[in-house]
Amino acid sequence: MIIIENVAVATVDANDTYHDDGHVVVGDDGRIAAVGAGHAGRYQGSVRRVDGTGCLVTPGLVNTHHHLYQWVTRGLALDETLFGWLTTLYPIWGRLDAEIVGAAAGAGLGWLALSGCTTSMDHHYVFPRDGGDVLEAEIEAARLIGVRFHPTRGSMDLSQKDGGLPPDHVVEDTDAALAATEAAIDRWHDPSPDAMLQIAVAPCSPFSVTQKLMTEAADLARRRGVRLHTHLAETDDEEEFCLERFGCTPVDYAERVGWLGDDVWLAHGVHLDDSAITKLGATGTGVAHCPSSNARLGAGSARVRELLDHRVPVGLGVDGAASQEVSHLGAELRQALYTARQRGGPKSMNAAEALRLGTIGGARCLGRDNDLGSIERGKLADLVIWRLDGLGHEGIDDKRAALVFGPPAAVELSLVGGRPIVERGELVHADAESLTRQARRAHRRILGDR
Repeated sequence: MIIIENVAVATVDANDTYHDDGHVVVGDDGRIAAVGAGHAGRYQGSVRRVDGTGCLVTPGLVNTHHHLYQWVTRGLALDETLFGWLTTLYPIWGRLDAEIVGAAAGAGLGWLALSGCTTSMDHHYVFPRDGGDVLEAEIEAARLIGVRFHPTRGSMDLSQKDGGLPPDHVVEDTDAALAATEAAIDRWHDPSPDAMLQIAVAPCSPFSVTQKLMTEAADLARRRGVRLHTHLAETDDEEEFCLERFGCTPVDYAERVGWLGDDVWLAHGVHLDDSAITKLGATGTGVAHCPSSNARLGAGSARVRELLDHRVPVGLGVDGAASQEVSHLGAELRQALYTARQRGGPKSMNAAEALRLGTIGGARCLGRDNDLGSIERGKLADLVIWRLDGLGHEGIDDKRAALVFGPPAAVELSLVGGRPIVERGELVHADAESLTRQARRAHRRILGDR
């Protein structure tokens, strides 16, 4: 049992309950046994007491969109739009193999854990023919770091010769991609409420996937009871592609191929008109908001206030590390708030709402909000204690505001199912220097410098 006391508590429950001085009790079953104001009281048995003086405890952050393999191709195509960036990097990504992906995932997930992330998805869609089992490689990396993991089995089958964006050597045969996706579900997916590993189905994007693959992937996911994810409405280029190829907008295309529903979450959703937002809200389709990546690529800023007002589930994503080199999920809280205010002014988002995006909003996108995303009795004890009593945060009395408006905070303690994965700013189960060395070697290998 773990008792956290003398700590500010942001529960992110339905009422956004906040305690200036409160406690959280974690049972030996890895779930939250109690939360409230003041001290926890007496408990019998073996207890670890954590003094949270100067700290804030929140639900663990949930990363709803990422491409971990991109960690080893950061710093390239720095001044390109999405399509230019992709055409530059696709040939390099064609050299991926399991060793490279494992190193990239270890570095990326380790960094995410240090930034307050306890649950991350990954959208992997590049499967070179001689690359080995790249999905297994990133799953093993997640087990090492200790985060809850939602890898998606992505796919591409629309190459340049057929009017798509990716080169021929990085796409798959449609039927082979579907078969590999179902095999990944068979091998890895855990449907239980406390699952550490769940698989989703994730064809890459309208400009890299055939209509057949989109339709049959949706059928496969629903037959197997798993979730669906893809990129949608990220850039003007994508909208023009959909209008020219399909005669409709990206959201209308998604509707046509069966990709709207409460089992779907879409990456980006930047270029959405009123009709599209209404459709997403009516169907419960989620959006992974990636404000820093959108800014880095100059793609635009999502209409998050309108999405929330239409009851669209919205979570946060750092996106691939090659389109958002910082990849710090804690910092994305502030970026999301700033992006909303740039569009709609200072009343369009507050600190509590930004924190909701990064926690319960992300849990909703991943279909895990019954067990994750808020600090409530009976939920899984995925928690982060942020240290907010140093020079960078002193003077901001509301610790939620300190976390969101202030500089990125250090993680004092991070728990996944009650088990520590970060303590005093250090990874518990992995060595950051070793992860760095492995990522450095993988970076050199994929660029051909070895």
